[in-house]
Amino acid sequence: MEAFLTSTALVALAEMGDKTQLLAMLLATRFRKPVPIILGIFVATIANHFLAALVGHSIAGVLTQPWFRYAVAASFIAMALWTLVPDKIDEDAPLKAPSKAGVFVTTLVAFFLVEMGDKTQVATVALGAQFDNLLAVTAGTTCGMMLANVPAVLFGEALAKRVPMRALQVGAALLFLLLGLWMIAGLQGWIG
Repeated sequence: MEAFLTSTALVALAEMGDKTQLLAMLLATRFRKPVPIILGIFVATIANHFLAALVGHSIAGVLTQPWFRYAVAASFIAMALWTLVPDKIDEDAPLKAPSKAGVFVTTLVAFFLVEMGDKTQVATVALGAQFDNLLAVTAGTTCGMMLANVPAVLFGEALAKRVPMRALQVGAALLFLLLGLWMIAGLQGWIG
């Protein structure tokens, strides 16, 4: 349960103001079809985050040396810094669903590709390395993405005007920082 809850919280907070959340808002305002957009985000996230968690889990199984655990802790601290850098997306760029693909496939492909190398994907790799439960990490990170993106799809522009994205980014950064420091403290034997 710890892997699921930690993954959900970290990714939900890290996603605030992220380019994929901005993409969700953009898709919602351009297509005005929330159900296929939400389903596209869901399927793309499961696929992308399962692969990311698998990579992290595989690396953790091979690299069990203490230095690797320090590297994972350092990656959480780096994520804290990266989270403070707001993402932007070109809202003036034309966006059309390919005539044969439709809104679902457009969202699926766009989200899968935009999530590649994104901070939530990197966080998922680190979570997959930290926790032994691959399915709990994937379910948690997917849940976190949906918690952040479904309201963005449903409430789009109104949400962007009312939610202080910077405060959420700072909160996410603090969470990543605390997790990294907690791991280092555990490796040093300062906490049980």
